[in-house]
Amino acid sequence: MDVLWDSVPATSDGVTVREVADALDGRELAYTTVMTVLDRLAGKGMVRRQREGRAWRYRAAASREAHIAQLMLDALDLGGSRDAALVRFARSVTGTEADVLRAALGGQAGLTDRIDDPRAGRSRAADEATDR
Repeated sequence: MDVLWDSVPATSDGVTVREVADALDGRELAYTTVMTVLDRLAGKGMVRRQREGRAWRYRAAASREAHIAQLMLDALDLGGSRDAALVRFARSVTGTEADVLRAALGGQAGLTDRIDDPRAGRSRAADEATDR
């Protein structure tokens, strides 16, 4: 997924299995292994694929931030008290992260600027989780 998130712009048609395998250079993965993993990710809805000739082009179905936000929401559904888990999480974040959460919950206008800042990558997850 990191290869898709890091190397495929949202406007791209995606990458082929060969391109993903090449990006994973040094991991000694067989082409067929990469192909199988991408096929399974497509089956789970995590990646989208489009036929191009005899090959498929793959791209992430959602942004990294949207995926992380969904993981956080899924974790809240694991049982126990959602409220208690949220309070514990809120108390564990740094000052800057807490500011982002406050801004997201308060709907402050300056939040968009922080989300688009690559140094504030985790901010988008908080915003997308709030939108749910």
